[in-house]
Amino acid sequence: MGDLKSYLIIIVFVILATIAPICFSHKIQGGGGYLYPQFYDHSCPHAQDIVKSIVANAVAKDPRMAASLVRLLFHDCFVQGCDASLLLDNSGAFLSEKRSNPNRNSVRGFEVLDEIKFALEEACPLTVSCADILAIAARDSTVLAGGPYWEVPLGRRDSLGASLSGSNNNIPAPNFTFPQILGKFNAVGLDLVDLVALSGAHTIGDSRCTSFKQRLYNQNGNGKPDPTLNQAYASELRTRCPSSGGDNNLFLLDISTPFTFDNSYYRNILAYNGLLNSDEVLLTQNHASMQLVKQYAENNELFFKHFAKSMIKMGNISPLTGNQGEIRKVCRRVNHY
Repeated sequence: MGDLKSYLIIIVFVILATIAPICFSHKIQGGGGYLYPQFYDHSCPHAQDIVKSIVANAVAKDPRMAASLVRLLFHDCFVQGCDASLLLDNSGAFLSEKRSNPNRNSVRGFEVLDEIKFALEEACPLTVSCADILAIAARDSTVLAGGPYWEVPLGRRDSLGASLSGSNNNIPAPNFTFPQILGKFNAVGLDLVDLVALSGAHTIGDSRCTSFKQRLYNQNGNGKPDPTLNQAYASELRTRCPSSGGDNNLFLLDISTPFTFDNSYYRNILAYNGLLNSDEVLLTQNHASMQLVKQYAENNELFFKHFAKSMIKMGNISPLTGNQGEIRKVCRRVNHY
């Protein structure tokens, strides 16, 4: 009888061990372990509150910061995974991704992340990774701007290096065609739905004149503007984005509700008022993408649902987990620096 009891206990433990990973909300398999929202519940229970408070203060001072923090996660995850490699400054061992063409004179918000990391090191030394801070800050920024909430799977660790070439090559450019953009998304495990939903992040934030100038003056190498750009809108843009100079002049990505996270971005595209070429091609170069643009333009709830799901999926691009990488003390440099 005793042997049977022991045998049954072993069977129960085996079953529990098998199903336990499924029991966590949004528990996702990473490179060497699992990501799940409760990761810091015991080791740093106030971690997410600390991030939220500092992000809220930063966005209150500068509404543009919400878009900037969301963008940082995109530009980090597309280069060797969501590992905070983007946050590293130059060192003797590697060149910073901040110097890449997609990032130079463009990415911002590093001081906010420095402040968050300092506060977390005070509360829970060497516990919360910079990669997880990026993921939480992007979610909180979205919510503060009026967008959807989602539970962020956590447990990422920080990279020991950066990839300038990866940053130059892996991040979709604003003048790409639809197949080129989709190729970059597919390369990191994201699909067409993810592409169209995540592009909706352009419902907040700004873009520089240099990112869309070719649409105003020489879209197809014929010295003419992009025919898929509303010409009244194009005329307005040309007043501050001249054919020569003005490259760093800023323009709203969403002319309707620039500081509110909503589906007006898709309605703008339908009116041919998408600022970037990479925005408008969602409508003009692929039928399935066009259908999604129309659905999101009509249904804000559907857009929010898909955006949240795709952000979770993007946040799971090749994370470092378990004993991989490290937990940086300062996000700008590796610990042995």
